[in-house]
Amino acid sequence: MRTIDLSPLHRFAVGFDRMQRQFDHLQRLDDTAATYPPYNIETIDENTYRVSLAVAGFTEPDLDVTIKENTLFVTGKLDRKDDEKAFLHQGIAGRSFERRFELADHIKVLGANLQNGLLNIDLVREIPEEMKPRTIKITHQDNAKKLENKAA
Repeated sequence: MRTIDLSPLHRFAVGFDRMQRQFDHLQRLDDTAATYPPYNIETIDENTYRVSLAVAGFTEPDLDVTIKENTLFVTGKLDRKDDEKAFLHQGIAGRSFERRFELADHIKVLGANLQNGLLNIDLVREIPEEMKPRTIKITHQDNAKKLENKAA
């Protein structure tokens, strides 16, 4: 297993310690545990996304969508008794699950809906005004001196 060391980056950048923790978390994930339920992540446009989870057999009360510290948690719990039905073949898993999605900064959840066995969670990136590009007016040196004289 490889490790990624971002400590040289900490000398001249602020806030990358979170990225180090995310890399460490990704390396600890078990690939087999991350297969149920299947999901898609779609890009609707530049700032809009949709996470769709295949949750056949689940109803709205069985599902929970929660956000905590830039992590989207989707959990499903079924309260069914296995002894009620006798299956010849059971291909629909119908087991409890928890999925986690790490959200980038400024990603907000617009809403979630359940339709035709798919749980769709709509997300949008809301960039604050102070982070959007802006044009700085370039002034002539003479204008700068006039502004300094007015300020004094």
